[in-house]
Amino acid sequence: MTGKSIGKIALLFLALTSITAFIFWLSFDPVESLSLNVPGLDNRPALKLDTSSSVIIGEKFTFLKEYTGSQTGKWPHFRGGDFDNVNKEAIKLIDTFGNEGPKILWKMDLGEGHAAAAIYNGKVYVLDYNEAKKTDVLKCVELETGEELWRRSYSVHIKRNHGISRTIPAVNDLYVVTVGPKGHVMCVSSKDGALLWGIDLEKEYGTEIPFWNTGQCPLIDNNVAIIAPGGKSLLIGVDCATGKVLWQTPNPGTWKMSHSSVMPMTFGGKKMYVYAALGGICGVSAETTDAGKLLWKTSEFAPNVLAPSPLILDKGKIFITAGYGAGSMLFSLQKNGDAFSVNVLQKFLPVDGVASEQQTPVYYNGRVFAILPKDAGGLRNQFVCCNPDDFKNILWTSGKDARFGLGPYIVADGKFFIVDDDGTLTIAEARTDKFVLLSKTKIIDGQDAWGPIAIADGRLIMRDSKQMVCIDIRKY
Repeated sequence: MTGKSIGKIALLFLALTSITAFIFWLSFDPVESLSLNVPGLDNRPALKLDTSSSVIIGEKFTFLKEYTGSQTGKWPHFRGGDFDNVNKEAIKLIDTFGNEGPKILWKMDLGEGHAAAAIYNGKVYVLDYNEAKKTDVLKCVELETGEELWRRSYSVHIKRNHGISRTIPAVNDLYVVTVGPKGHVMCVSSKDGALLWGIDLEKEYGTEIPFWNTGQCPLIDNNVAIIAPGGKSLLIGVDCATGKVLWQTPNPGTWKMSHSSVMPMTFGGKKMYVYAALGGICGVSAETTDAGKLLWKTSEFAPNVLAPSPLILDKGKIFITAGYGAGSMLFSLQKNGDAFSVNVLQKFLPVDGVASEQQTPVYYNGRVFAILPKDAGGLRNQFVCCNPDDFKNILWTSGKDARFGLGPYIVADGKFFIVDDDGTLTIAEARTDKFVLLSKTKIIDGQDAWGPIAIADGRLIMRDSKQMVCIDIRKY
């Protein structure tokens, strides 16, 4: 047999062997002896889900001391008594910090965040988050000394996301209402911290908590707490005495909760609540006869992130702004009989007019004041002034040598008090014709000093991300 013949036979043998092996592989079931992995078949105990993590709002209370002071100044909620960030007390305040610097009355360490103070009759209320104990904590301290009077808390696990707490309580003679980072609403007695009721907005209304936790500050109106849950109800009114929900505004458009807060407004003889949600802006009746009725809405301005609150101007005008390139919108309301409509007057990007990323602008003496965001072009981070009829026409700025960050600003005794990101406090004349710097100094050696300022009884309270400071700014 020749070598050529032997080679053909070998190739034929290899081919037959390969075909046989392939047929065997197709017919063989490698898992024939294995059984389906059904839970419990291996006799392990069934997995039990932890259902014990429900938040018990206001469950813990600690009393420390009685309040014996006699101060009567008030900064009762976000943006002060008239919701305009203007202190109207007839108290003369400093023009300069002088050689001795600011008179610091007390300091208080806080959990990381931007939650700020409400002041009422010599008491300071702040909703903090204790990271070590994982609790929301409502603290009541003396305005003059910073000594803690009592605290009301509850356990809730929250992960830090550029700070945790960022709301301001609402206070009156009887009640304190708070909204926690995860949407837990709590109402207690403003006198002694006695718990009255709580509402979990996520559980009861399907609220979707904003990305950086809740930033909405509550409002108390005639002993009714006004909250904007989003979810199944756009706004709700809750009786502070009983916790009973008195009215609800349906949310068919499924607008979501923003970081913005509800602002009261009266136009055309109608009192209403104005809210800028994620999805649009609306007005809801605040009248007893039709409380909660949706009066008007618009989706002309609907950014994905919204922190500033609606700025209520004269003659039915409203200004709304937001950061991250969203810009601003000025619109007006018209009333025809019992119906309201919206007329957009201006809508523009931050490089074309007044805008703000976090703080709500201030309307004072017929002018609007704001700090422009970092995406406002050559005027970025400058303190500016405009006419409320034309937000695209900036009348004056603080100049390129006086730039600020995302911190708050307030008017008191004819002066602007402005806090920069690093805890520097600036005093300037509250003028409508130009920016006049009076004095500035570093108050806190920190960062992200974004929490709103509160002023009452000649005391100014400000904070950075981890510490709150009270300064005596009275002029002696």
